[in-house]
Amino acid sequence: MILQTHILGPLGNNCYILSDGGSAVLIDPAAKAEVLLEALEASQLRLCAILLTHAHFDHIGALRKLCEATGAPAFLHPADLTIAEEMSHGLLTETLPYPDELSFGELRIRVLHTPGHSPGSVCLLCEDKLFTGDTLFAGSCGRTDFVGGDMNTIFASLRMLGGLAGNPAVLPGHGEASDLDTERRTNPYLREAMR
Repeated sequence: MILQTHILGPLGNNCYILSDGGSAVLIDPAAKAEVLLEALEASQLRLCAILLTHAHFDHIGALRKLCEATGAPAFLHPADLTIAEEMSHGLLTETLPYPDELSFGELRIRVLHTPGHSPGSVCLLCEDKLFTGDTLFAGSCGRTDFVGGDMNTIFASLRMLGGLAGNPAVLPGHGEASDLDTERRTNPYLREAMR
């Protein structure tokens, strides 16, 4: 598995390109479609899908251009369609609902519904990498004061993430990467959720 991280957009979003060397998925295309298209072309990757951790505007700024340029389908948990008007700022395009698992080439991705930051937030687990969107950050968790957010719900989602087996890398939508064991030990929100 090959991982590229691009920090894009005014809020410094982490956009991830995950590939097996040929097939690729793009997680949270925040902005600058041309940068992401150039990265795919430079690595000779075929974009199979665009995976959205949620529908907030800062995670989907380049979505339409990428869909138009590549024909790749976009996946979103349908619960986030209820907040699309308020939080997507009109940047959302047609999406498919997530199944429990996705496969592209050698990539096997488990989809975990983790509401709280938004009703349709998901985390994506591929081998030893956990893409957490705005649910879990290094040392923190996502805000719950936006439309559709809920503190009790995000705590339930954090509890589920804390109970995952192993110690996957935590790759959030903003900020530094971490790993799940470090977050279990030191993240006050995850520690509180797991009490």
